[in-house]
Amino acid sequence: MAETTRSTKQPPAPQVWPTFRARDARALIRFLVDVFGFEETVVHGDGDRVDHAQLSWPEGGGVMLGSVREGAEVADGPTPPGSFSAYVVTADPDGVHARAKEAGAEIVMDLHVTDYGSRDFAARDPEGNRWYFGTYAGEPR
Repeated sequence: MAETTRSTKQPPAPQVWPTFRARDARALIRFLVDVFGFEETVVHGDGDRVDHAQLSWPEGGGVMLGSVREGAEVADGPTPPGSFSAYVVTADPDGVHARAKEAGAEIVMDLHVTDYGSRDFAARDPEGNRWYFGTYAGEPR
């Protein structure tokens, strides 16, 4: 009889990519990389304009952003500047919090443990977007 190996299911790679616009996309990219720890994967555009940028989160997933386009209607594209929010899963919320605080990021909710056991905090970026960081990775499916 052939020996069977036990298969361990792996979760699928993250495929949800929140998108938003920025007034100064290049400065926001620097902030998100230097302060929160995102990785700059690709940035397309000329001069100050960013047509498309992908910032990857080292622990999986990421975001896409670009510069505000003059004359574009809010309904024509991604979330307008300052109105975006995201929850970013991290195994090290204390480290991200310390780095953000040291860099002078506006902490809008200090580190705390939620009633469902996640260690979280929230901060704003220079455009006014709200970023939540914590250990809650979702419920198993």
